[in-house]
Amino acid sequence: MQGSDDSTIPSFRNIFTPEFLQLLGERDEPPTAGEADAAGPWRVEEIPGVFGVFRSGESSPRGFRPYAAFSSWQLALLAAAALPGTGRDPSFRLDKEAGPSGYAVQSGGESIGVLGLYDEKLIDALNVLEAVVRSPQALADLLEAAGALALERAGVLLDSRVSRE
Repeated sequence: MQGSDDSTIPSFRNIFTPEFLQLLGERDEPPTAGEADAAGPWRVEEIPGVFGVFRSGESSPRGFRPYAAFSSWQLALLAAAALPGTGRDPSFRLDKEAGPSGYAVQSGGESIGVLGLYDEKLIDALNVLEAVVRSPQALADLLEAAGALALERAGVLLDSRVSRE
């Protein structure tokens, strides 16, 4: 299907017949459907006037609409890097009530940290970053989006950290 909110059977080339997809589409989606929809891998393609983010196997010449489109290559790469983490259940959660040390950060049912202030945006960012470092494709997209100068500076920092060990 084209997207999780689009219940039409695609008219694009697909090894599964429209009849089979129709029958399968009448069932409830499994709990993993959201992750499967966002998992990718994603690729960036220049299309007239913008840079589109497409799932692997999809492209503008084949008639697919991009999942997202941006005015710059770097923004499209950032979206491609972030998307795999958006469909996953979050690895980190923040307790709504503060304890004696602050707001507990939970993962897998156990407390793994604490925040002095209630900061859901930090937890959201941690979830996306954790997904990026789990995916070589997403990490490569992020590094490419950073550009040569940032990678040069990061390489010096990383070398100094690793060389000290």
